Amino acid sequence: MSTTDTSARSRAPWWFNLAGQLLEPWVRIRRDPAEPATLLEPGVPVCYVIERDGLTDGLILERACREAGLPTPLQPLAGTRRKRSVVALARRDSLILGSSRKRSPTDALGQLVRLMEGDPERDVQIVPVSIYVGRAPTRESGWFSVLFSENWVVVGRFRRMLALLLNGRDTVVHFSAPVSLRTVVNESGDLRPERLTRKIGRVLRTHFRRIRAAVIGPDLSHRRTVVDSVLNAEPVRAAIAATATKENISQAKAWRRAHDMMMEIAADYSHPVVRSASFLLSNFWNKLYDGIAMHHFEKARAAAPGHEVVYVPCHRSHADYLLLSYQLHMSGVVVPHIAAGVNLNLPVIGPILRRGGAFFLRRSFKGNALYSVVFNEYVAQLIDRGVPMEYFIEGGRSRTGRLLAPRAGMLAMTVRAFLRAPRRPVLFQPVYIGYEKLMEGKSYIGELSGKPKEKESLLGLLRGLKVLRQRYGHVALNFGEPIELNPLLDAASADWRAAIDDPEAKPEWLGRVVDQLADKIQININRAADVNPINLLALALLATPKHAMAENDLLSQLELMKALLEELPYSDRMTMTSMDPAGIIAYGEQMGWIRRVRHPLGDVLVTEDEQAVLLSYFRNNVLHLTATAAWVASCFLNNRRMSRASVLRLGRIIYPFIQGELFLPWDADGFCQQLQATIDFFVRRGLLEATGEGRVLERGPGQDDAAFQLKIIARSLIQAFERYYITIAALVKNGPHTLTSAELENACTLTAQRLSLLNELSAPEFFDKALFRGFIQKLRENRIVWTDDAGKLDYDKGLEDMVRDARVILAREVRHSILKITPGGDGEKEAPAEKPLPTDATSEALHERHVAAEHHEHALVEATVVEEEAGEPHDKR
Repeated sequence: MSTTDTSARSRAPWWFNLAGQLLEPWVRIRRDPAEPATLLEPGVPVCYVIERDGLTDGLILERACREAGLPTPLQPLAGTRRKRSVVALARRDSLILGSSRKRSPTDALGQLVRLMEGDPERDVQIVPVSIYVGRAPTRESGWFSVLFSENWVVVGRFRRMLALLLNGRDTVVHFSAPVSLRTVVNESGDLRPERLTRKIGRVLRTHFRRIRAAVIGPDLSHRRTVVDSVLNAEPVRAAIAATATKENISQAKAWRRAHDMMMEIAADYSHPVVRSASFLLSNFWNKLYDGIAMHHFEKARAAAPGHEVVYVPCHRSHADYLLLSYQLHMSGVVVPHIAAGVNLNLPVIGPILRRGGAFFLRRSFKGNALYSVVFNEYVAQLIDRGVPMEYFIEGGRSRTGRLLAPRAGMLAMTVRAFLRAPRRPVLFQPVYIGYEKLMEGKSYIGELSGKPKEKESLLGLLRGLKVLRQRYGHVALNFGEPIELNPLLDAASADWRAAIDDPEAKPEWLGRVVDQLADKIQININRAADVNPINLLALALLATPKHAMAENDLLSQLELMKALLEELPYSDRMTMTSMDPAGIIAYGEQMGWIRRVRHPLGDVLVTEDEQAVLLSYFRNNVLHLTATAAWVASCFLNNRRMSRASVLRLGRIIYPFIQGELFLPWDADGFCQQLQATIDFFVRRGLLEATGEGRVLERGPGQDDAAFQLKIIARSLIQAFERYYITIAALVKNGPHTLTSAELENACTLTAQRLSLLNELSAPEFFDKALFRGFIQKLRENRIVWTDDAGKLDYDKGLEDMVRDARVILAREVRHSILKITPGGDGEKEAPAEKPLPTDATSEALHERHVAAEHHEHALVEATVVEEEAGEPHDKR
């Protein structure tokens, strides 16, 4: 302790020092930020401002400042007559740090303002300090302490002291950034000191309310009050009247129906239940997982104050919402209200989820206008009250590991609720959740193979408790770049605020904004991906025919993929395991994902049967990270030599489709820049050789190590190209004006299923209808395919060019196999007017002529595509 602190404490009343010594063993302080001294301007006097004027808060503040090396609040404020450097905003009749009972907080602030006006050279740093007792319980905390957690109620001295004795070891002291009072006075203009003092007081109270809402949640009324507020809203009353008239029932009966709907929907948030659940979940996670890591959380927390925060994570497991809520709570952020399917409103479980902040919605609102209005009004009420929310825009858990196409219903409700009452800007916070093993893995495989989804029930939940016997590795929660709603609205319409005047209006730009928002959320989730050891093993092993690799080859492939992601990072929010290749293999063996087969010539690592299918989920989690590398490598699966220009040209053609499937962040030009950087990386690593001043690229023969590594990278995306070929081949084979979208989707699914059976593919998503549906939709968006007056599909001639271009990527036997089993009327016909590709000799001659005649450069280099007609021997590894 410094001499100044010692002397300051010696000037405090004897009872204050005694109380501090008695309280010290019961209190453990966590400062936020950990080093608040770095916030202060050296040499400028400090005045702390706190919410309450209780003795305990004064003791906590003094100790927190002492432990952080900050100026003590017990010393006089330099240049003033104040005996203490602290002001309390609460107007309770009490003593704090020796202050007078008769003085109001504005008296102290007024003194400081007048001091600034009397001496233009003087300044004081105002530091708001928020103190929360019992905000973050630990596993050793008692259950009784839940009743005395921090809340919005201004409690008496006895209850505050009891809360401190029970929860004092979980005390958080939040130091906000200091504000220069001199700057405030200078910027106030001609405002009188009395009015300026009141304004400063209002700003400080607003600041404390904002911080408290971010830490413990908004001040929510009882559930009945929220229900009554919704039922009394004008849109709901009008919907009740309309229902009564339409169905010829009494107004009272229609009202009771709406009331029952609200009771089915509404959360019944309870701080004690959330606190109690945190105790249980601590033990649950410790039994289930080896660790839960959060990345970029501090950035997310810094952006939250002052906003209506909507968390929009990816949805991969029932554990998602519990994990995110638990981690937010333990990190000092309020648990959001979570939109959950009504199928989870089970006996026993439902009420607990409801008190933890869950509100329930039906899968479809279609045909029930009253329910739609009631639910929309409830969401609007949550936003109006500043309640943070969480929902999954995918509409359900991903069974394949990919992000699903967004369902924008909740987004549209959120945007319309904001337009109705834009009191607080809305911030969407994407969250990537990455697992190393899933509890639902086996059920996902069954559903993708055609088994019906098992309905949630309490009995099924009890049967599923056997999963607790296993370990599921580590979990990562990565917070992506937040998305503010206002800039999207500004870009869509300069006068979007005019929509506020008519709450029933549906502006023509609203749908476009919602779609852009949904895509941006999915893109930012993918940009925050975490690459764990299981993802890397899946990318490597599933690219081999037998899902097996020699240990040396696997070590080299893992090192290559890590180097690729490190040298060409997907985004600044992507994270990756720190394990080296040997550590990754050892960890995969430990988790039971791979098995080592001993052999005198070198061990082989293999993943077998069901494990290989399960691993495809984790490959798909990070497929987007290697999309550019996979495209470049795919161009050399069946070609020894190819021009750089051809790789880029074909990349531009294919990009809209892989962008729509994988939610990639670039436009076409940005994708080409990524392709250029990836090509340069492959050249540096010796996987490709650049000749002709870098215009022509060549790989080694098929038996070469570099060619083997390229094939492994390429095969991570080759199934997507096969799906695309199935779709366009089916269209061309059947001809225009023949198939509807639904018929084409069904034909593609059947073809893919049969191809999967014939080739024993360990990727059940290969014949996922949703992926075919998404590709067909992209064809329509790009006007390559459209619907005629009879509802049949017609297409542009460019589709036939795409069939021909597919020969560059897909091997002849693959194309012929697809064409053979695709339903249609033209038998083995591949595509009209196929032109032969140039041979090796022709390619070299064309390149020489290109060097000699620069005015033919583009056309001739584009022609340097060499297909290996006879094929090379397959690698025997």
